[in-house]
Amino acid sequence: STLQLWLTFAPVADKAAAYFHVSLEMVNWLSIVYLLISIPFGLVATWVLDSVGLRCAVILSAWLNMTGSIVRMLSVLKFLSLGSQSYWYLFIGQCLCALAQPLIIFSPTKLAALWFPDHQRATANMIASMSNPLGILIANVLSPALVPEGKHIPLMLGVYAIPAVTACALATVGIHEKVPPTPPSASATNSTSQPFLTGLKMLLRNKPYIMLAVCFGGGIGMFTCFSALLEQILCEKGYSNEFAGLNGALFTVCGLLGAFLLGLYVDRTRKFIESTKICFCLSALASIVFAVTSRFRHQAVMLAITSSLFGFFGFAIYPIAMELAVECSYPVGEGTSTGLIFVASQIEGVILMILLQALTVRVSEDPSSTCALDQDGALDWTTPVLVLAGLCSAMACFYVIFFHTDYKRLHAET
Repeated sequence: STLQLWLTFAPVADKAAAYFHVSLEMVNWLSIVYLLISIPFGLVATWVLDSVGLRCAVILSAWLNMTGSIVRMLSVLKFLSLGSQSYWYLFIGQCLCALAQPLIIFSPTKLAALWFPDHQRATANMIASMSNPLGILIANVLSPALVPEGKHIPLMLGVYAIPAVTACALATVGIHEKVPPTPPSASATNSTSQPFLTGLKMLLRNKPYIMLAVCFGGGIGMFTCFSALLEQILCEKGYSNEFAGLNGALFTVCGLLGAFLLGLYVDRTRKFIESTKICFCLSALASIVFAVTSRFRHQAVMLAITSSLFGFFGFAIYPIAMELAVECSYPVGEGTSTGLIFVASQIEGVILMILLQALTVRVSEDPSSTCALDQDGALDWTTPVLVLAGLCSAMACFYVIFFHTDYKRLHAET
C-alpha cells in the first residue's frame, strides 16, 4: 500500500499537472519527496526496528499511511474549495505516507531472521520484499486506468485510500506477538545484535558492506528513476500512457518472477555473491538495450522485451543483496544493515532524479508525441537515458571486480 501511494501520480504525471495547475516538475516532487524524507527517517526506522521491535514498526507505519492517504483526499474535495492550496494538501499527504515507507521496507530481513530457519530465510525475505514492486505494479496499471482524463483524479485518490485504511485495521487488530515463542535458527536464539550506534560504527568501518551499499543502493536508485520517469521518457517518442504503464507492469511482473526463482536457488546453494554479480551484469546489458531502443519510434515489442529483462535480472538481486548485507555485517542488527543500504539508495535516487531531469533538452512540439504538455514544447530524454545505462554498467563492473566478503552469519550458525 505505501508503494502504491508513492507512485500514484508517476504514470499520469501530465494529467495531474494539468488538474492541479502545477508544472511537471512539481508533480515529480510528489515522488522525490518520498526519497528525501526517507533519508533522515530511514535512520529512525532502523532504530525502531532493532530497538522497539517489529510489531510497533508495522502498526506505526500502517497508521501513518492511512492518515496520509486521507489528507491526500482532502486536496480534491470540492466543498473545501482550497483553490491553489490543494496541491499543498496533496504534498503533505505524500509526506505522511513517506514517513511510513521506511518502516515497512526495512522489515523483511528482520522478519526473516526472527521468524524463519536459515534454509528459508532468502525465500521469506524475497516474498516480503516483493510486496514492494507489487505495489508499484498496481500503481502502474491502476493509475492510467482510473484517470483517462484529469477530472478523474479524485476517484483515483479515493480508490488508493481503501487499501491503506484496510491495512491499518488489520495491523492494529491482527499483530499480537513481537517474536515467535520458539526461535527458528541459531542466530535468532542468541540474537545478540549490537546496540544501534555501535552497529552504525561497525558498518561504516566495513569495506565490503560500504561497497555493497553504494552499488546496490545505486541500483535501487536507478530502478526508482526508471519507474517514476518511464511515462515521460516514452511519451515524447509517441508511445501512449497505457503502453508506458504496460512496460512498468512487465518490468515488475518479470522482476517478481526473477526474484522468486533466484530466492529459491540461493536458499539451496548459498551462492549469494556469484548470483548477484551475474544478475547485475545482465541487468546492465538490458539497460543499455533499453536506452538505445527507447530513442526510436514504433519499437513497442523490443521495448516490452527489454523492460521485462531489466526487471527480471534487476529485481532478482534485491532480496539476495538484502540477505548478503546481513551476512557481511553480522552481528549488526538486521534492521540497521538493510536500513543503511536503503538510505544510501534514497540519496542516490534523489541525486539521479534531479540529474536526469536537468539533462533533458526542450524540443519543439512533435506532432506524433503523446505528452500532454505545457506551452514550452516537449522534453527529449535521449541524454538522461544514455547516462542511466552508463552508470548502471559502471556500477556492475565495479561490483564484479571489487566486491568480496565472508558469510559471517552462516559461519556463526555453523
